[in-house]
Amino acid sequence: MSVEQFEQFVLPHLSTGRRGPAPTLGLHKIFNYILQLLYMGCQWKALPIEKNDEGRPEIHYTRIYRALRRWQADGCIDRIFAGSVHRLHQDQLLDLTAIHGDGTTTAAKKGGDNLGYCGHKHLKGDKVVAFCDRRCNVIAPFVSAPGNRNESRLLRDALP
Repeated sequence: MSVEQFEQFVLPHLSTGRRGPAPTLGLHKIFNYILQLLYMGCQWKALPIEKNDEGRPEIHYTRIYRALRRWQADGCIDRIFAGSVHRLHQDQLLDLTAIHGDGTTTAAKKGGDNLGYCGHKHLKGDKVVAFCDRRCNVIAPFVSAPGNRNESRLLRDALP
């Protein structure tokens, strides 16, 4: 993501620390590392981090992880998503003549919250559903439910 895109779409929604020294690495660079990790799907310790002038990594992967966790806890990630959907709506790029919903069941091998048993797939896990407009823009945050629930119940609960 370019610096201009980051400053326009992401930076207004991010929280920054009030105490302590300013980070040596910019928020743009940290956010791009998070995007790279999500794209690659690798483990945190396997994230390729650029080297500084001394040949050491410019930031430790745990600092990037902590930044993501802080932004999640502060609601920044949700605000970035809502801001992008709002921007699509302002620019009249949403086509709501048809709304598509697609769901998947994710396995929870070691337990967790909101679990259910899916008899069809023979696993315990969560049901995740995404709603998109006709142009495949994701317009609703992911709705999760126990894995034993049918997706149509989620739609009925979401309708006014």
